[in-house]
Amino acid sequence: MNAKEVIDRIIVEGHEIASHNYHHSQFEIKHLKESKDKLEELTGTEVIGFRMPRMYPVDEKEIFKVGYQYNSSINPTYLPGRYNHFDKPRTYFPQENVLQIPASVSPIIRFPLFWLSFHNLPLGVYKFLAKWTMKNDKYLNIYFHPWEFTNLNQPEKFGFPKYASKNSGQQMIHRFDKLITWMKEKKYTFGTFKSFLKTI
Repeated sequence: MNAKEVIDRIIVEGHEIASHNYHHSQFEIKHLKESKDKLEELTGTEVIGFRMPRMYPVDEKEIFKVGYQYNSSINPTYLPGRYNHFDKPRTYFPQENVLQIPASVSPIIRFPLFWLSFHNLPLGVYKFLAKWTMKNDKYLNIYFHPWEFTNLNQPEKFGFPKYASKNSGQQMIHRFDKLITWMKEKKYTFGTFKSFLKTI
């Protein structure tokens, strides 16, 4: 299956395409529009969402100017050496005409439910935090990367630290399947950000 076939399948199966910047390791303001234009050209769909690589800050005025409607580039917690966003709301809020949709963190202690937590916490603990957050916020915004489904426990090949490579590959597939099955049993619904925006 080539890249175009994968993209077409993603869209046909009801998923949303959003921007993760034109380059992952560098950023210029012009990349906001370049990424949006290229994705729309490749997919034939409107791209309204953005998430900056590594959750780095980006000017909301520039995001709005290009035509994005939401930005999901905030992890409202503290990560040593990366960011401190304890002052940010845990749930969605408007800023400069762009809806901010932070990554989900638990109530009170603001424990992040991002990919590293999923790989390193016992699955039961992760489910508890997800259920607690869902009960309080009425939605979950959690994220993963495609490469997590590759066996990263090959330091000579990939060089990932143990905390990033733990439970990758087949273990990730198994854990992810168990998480989705559990969410379906809890009657959680799944949807795109485009559909989410219509409910608020």
